[in-house]
Amino acid sequence: MNLKDKIALVTGGAQGIGEAIARELARRGADVAVADVVLEKVENTAKLLQQETGRKIYPLKMDVSQSAEVEEGIKKIVDKCGRLDILVNNAGITRDGLLMRLSEQDWDAVLTINLKGTFQCIKAATRPMLKQRYGRIINIASIVGLMGNAGQANYSASKAGVIGLTKTAAKELASRNITVNAIAPGFIKTKMTEVLTEEVKDNLKKLIPLGILGEPEDVARAVAFLASDEAAYITGQVLAVDGGMVMH
Repeated sequence: MNLKDKIALVTGGAQGIGEAIARELARRGADVAVADVVLEKVENTAKLLQQETGRKIYPLKMDVSQSAEVEEGIKKIVDKCGRLDILVNNAGITRDGLLMRLSEQDWDAVLTINLKGTFQCIKAATRPMLKQRYGRIINIASIVGLMGNAGQANYSASKAGVIGLTKTAAKELASRNITVNAIAPGFIKTKMTEVLTEEVKDNLKKLIPLGILGEPEDVARAVAFLASDEAAYITGQVLAVDGGMVMH
């Protein structure tokens, strides 16, 4: 899975799964633009990853809900690097609550970042990818987009939407040698799952055939595969990285 000299963009890349993805792509030879909403955080992550991997890591302040910021950010990458080969749409938020109590604001916030943000990044990135007749787009969905989850109506709807968007984009872009796939992580050890009690974690593990929570690196390696030439004949697919929790 050699990504030598490829140019990648990872949204939501300052921490957690996004940081692990950026690190993995750089380890495999890519130069990576790491985008997030807080510039200081993303600069710190970029500095760390550059030291660790020896690749060029570009910090980018980008709010994926703002189309102008997305377009400007991707233009900066293309102007600086000459191309954009890999887009990983990882930026996402949660605003959990039972359906009957879920506010319109929490619904809109999650759908705007998770679904509209993914759409805007794909739209902006396809312009350079179409010109170069090459691209790899990987959208980070979730198993709750496949199975639903109580208390996450907005999040599961946004991630189900990402899956539908992935399949449509794959059909539209395939003729130009641009593949579009989604990864649906299960329960991964991140700051989101750190706040869960040990009892809740133990109950979750009982639902997972492999019996453990995943690591961010498990998702990152799957991204690296789909971004590589080894996955050139794979498009429009949803790869669950979940320890066997959802089998379909």
